[in-house]
Amino acid sequence: MRTLGNILWIILGGIEIAIAWALVGLICYVTIIGIPLGRQAFKMAGLTLVPFGQHVEYGGGAPSLVMNILWVVLIGWWMALAYACAGLLNMITIVGVPFGVQSFKMAKLAFWPFGAQIVE
Repeated sequence: MRTLGNILWIILGGIEIAIAWALVGLICYVTIIGIPLGRQAFKMAGLTLVPFGQHVEYGGGAPSLVMNILWVVLIGWWMALAYACAGLLNMITIVGVPFGVQSFKMAKLAFWPFGAQIVE
């Protein structure tokens, strides 16, 4: 299921969202201060490309909290909203439920990425 799910995900829009994350990462990398934000965007691009078979473990401390607040204000809220809307649309049909679950997983990570690690 993992391979088939990832192939369908890429075909049905995952590649476009991964490219959007990569563009956000490149924009963040323009300044030295934006590099930590860009690293998180590239982390999201990788997860967005192949979400099935991976899960997210959350951790981190005070530095992660400060960076997450900055992330939410600049980037996170609108990307998380887009994933949540996609998740709701996917949940309409039974076939789309696994894709909706992946969208909600990524919405949470898109909203609060610092201190999170993607694990296979």
